Amino acid sequence: MTAGPVVIIGAGHAGFQLAMSLRQHGFSERIALLNDEGHLPYQRPPLSKAYLKGTGGPDSLMFRPEKFYHDQNIDLVSDRAVSIDRAARKVRLASGTSLDYGHLVLATGARNRLLDIPNANLDSVRYLRTLDESQSLRDYIGPGQRVVVIGAGFIGLEFAATARVKGLEVDVIELAPRVMARAVTAEISEYFQSRHTSAGIRIHLGVQVTSIEGDGSKVTGVSLSDGRHIKADLIVVGVGVLPNVELAAEAGLKVAAGIVVDEHLLTSDPNISAIGDCALYASPRFGGSLRLESVQNATDHARCVATRLTGDAKPYDGLPWFWSDQGPDKLQMVGLTTGYDRVVVRGDRAQGAFSAFCYKSGQLVGIESVNRAGDHMFGRRLLAAHGSITPEQAADASFDLKRALT
Repeated sequence: MTAGPVVIIGAGHAGFQLAMSLRQHGFSERIALLNDEGHLPYQRPPLSKAYLKGTGGPDSLMFRPEKFYHDQNIDLVSDRAVSIDRAARKVRLASGTSLDYGHLVLATGARNRLLDIPNANLDSVRYLRTLDESQSLRDYIGPGQRVVVIGAGFIGLEFAATARVKGLEVDVIELAPRVMARAVTAEISEYFQSRHTSAGIRIHLGVQVTSIEGDGSKVTGVSLSDGRHIKADLIVVGVGVLPNVELAAEAGLKVAAGIVVDEHLLTSDPNISAIGDCALYASPRFGGSLRLESVQNATDHARCVATRLTGDAKPYDGLPWFWSDQGPDKLQMVGLTTGYDRVVVRGDRAQGAFSAFCYKSGQLVGIESVNRAGDHMFGRRLLAAHGSITPEQAADASFDLKRALT
């Protein structure tokens, strides 16, 4: 059981969940949740989808109303951490004050990777990760505008689908040979590319934007590496994120492609943990170290640390799962498919409802499902129990998946 106050730096999914879980597990000492945004802690997934479409105001995104924090005796501190004094166990804040901690949790998240090309600082070049960025885009976009989306990952394609529904002309530029290439199988990439193209989105693969053209502060278009030019009134950039490790590094904690933590999510300092998008954690389930960017990973990390801080230490053994809503289609993924060597398709791609069962050396390692929630839930139960079915069973439409769960 941790003695003294818990200070949590970051009020995203991981930080909020940790504060809530600590109280649910009976932690009675002070909890300070450090929030450097001008909003109550909020959900991020709707920012590129439902919220951008104009459904609901900012309050619809909040995890809880302000009264919740008062009732749970969670101090929501509107400030920014600037340094950590590990010897004194203090976090120094931008306001000049400091917070004492018995245990410190870094839930610092990640930030957008910025473009480094000419005119990337023009006002019409936008990013999409925070509520303010989503609100600004929601106020800005309108029918008939021409938008170039740089990056055909999840955020880029989610935004592109939303923009198309709102009547914009959309071009997507991607350096890789297929959409979502680093995240999904070719079968899933091909389906979504076809769906977006059918909706009128123009997708340009194997090229990159070399410069942004502008007239004063306004964007007029982009130049591509193959010599083409595409006109645009707006550029939306989705080229990945960088974990926020600087605070940890300056405090002398070990960092690499994230803040390095062990299987208990502890840093090299036993009084400091790191969770969520910023954490590079040792995984007993998969071997090696992982850094994942998902709501599931953030909230499961938080629950693991909450149980440790309240006296029940267990290694983190979460099974990754993720989703992406793109237009009318829902993509759900479970497991880690890195290094897969065989894909078995189950369902009917022509009907827009199928799954890609991914195998490595004959072992099921992940399932990517399009509009087949049952396959996804099956995968979560089976893979959580370290189970598998054969490729032949996956390919057999008459095989009852529930049999593999008994």
